[in-house]
Amino acid sequence: MAIAEDLDRATDSQWDWVAEHTRTYLASGGTEGHENNGVHTLVLVTTGRRTGTPRRTCLIYGTAGGEYVVVASKGGAEEDPAWFMNLVADPSVGVQAGTRRFTARARVASPAERTALWAQMVDIFPLYDEYARKTSREIPVVLLTPLD
Repeated sequence: MAIAEDLDRATDSQWDWVAEHTRTYLASGGTEGHENNGVHTLVLVTTGRRTGTPRRTCLIYGTAGGEYVVVASKGGAEEDPAWFMNLVADPSVGVQAGTRRFTARARVASPAERTALWAQMVDIFPLYDEYARKTSREIPVVLLTPLD
């Protein structure tokens, strides 16, 4: 079960540029790395489904009501990203969005929700449409509901 406090002790992404972005973001308290050319990112902590180790990554996000929206694209790969598989196994996650830290519950958007949320996220980051064309899987859209 990942919680907000895990942000500081989690293992970084295997991708060096993501790990560096994450470390800069957290070291600045969320003032650096949160926004780039109008695109906002958050840091997500999940619990490794096999190891039980907290793992963190940076993701582009949008909002819907009081929830945060992220996309499990993995650049259009045929398999879901590890962070997504982790939160499906355990939906308790830690999040830092800008300077705000919180524990959240993750859930996959329902088919009825997904259509509008997908369009919103493509408006934020148009490459998501290209990623969707590259893969045969339906790219999941995830809602993060703050618990505190």
